[in-house]
Amino acid sequence: MADMHSLARSRPEEILLPAKPWFVMLTLLLGLVCNLTPMSSDALMLKPDFLALAILYWCIQEPRLIGVGIAWCVGLVMDVADATVFGQHALAYAVLAYAAEYFRRRVLRFPLWQQAAQVAVLLLLCAALVLLVRVVGGAPMPRWTYVVGPLVGALLWPFVTVLLQWPQRPRRSSGER
Repeated sequence: MADMHSLARSRPEEILLPAKPWFVMLTLLLGLVCNLTPMSSDALMLKPDFLALAILYWCIQEPRLIGVGIAWCVGLVMDVADATVFGQHALAYAVLAYAAEYFRRRVLRFPLWQQAAQVAVLLLLCAALVLLVRVVGGAPMPRWTYVVGPLVGALLWPFVTVLLQWPQRPRRSSGER
């Protein structure tokens, strides 16, 4: 049974194990499934882009595994699965991955609640690129509630970080606590 310490954020002096590629791919697949889950219009307004959140997390934490190329490919899969303008998510996720790699060291310097503010900016940028492609393609402008999803995603950032770091923690013997 996991204790509460194992579900806390890793401490700076704690060395995490490398992420397993299968786990990274599983989280991206789960992000895709969460994005495609049908919801009511009220819940849809609050739904963050789970796939963008997963891409952002892995680009910051494991830049050798996930980068711009993988983000582009995952974005194309999202476009096909969502039956939207081909390339809109690919472009947005590729730019998100580039920005995550660019600001990686800066984001990691801060505690989780301050990281969430920076993540909000990156998620808003991603949503703005998707919106730009949609509007250029002839879609009507959405309501102001379009920005709520990325802000909810930023609020989820601390929880996503703790949850995705959990499998990377080294197992402790009973005498190390």
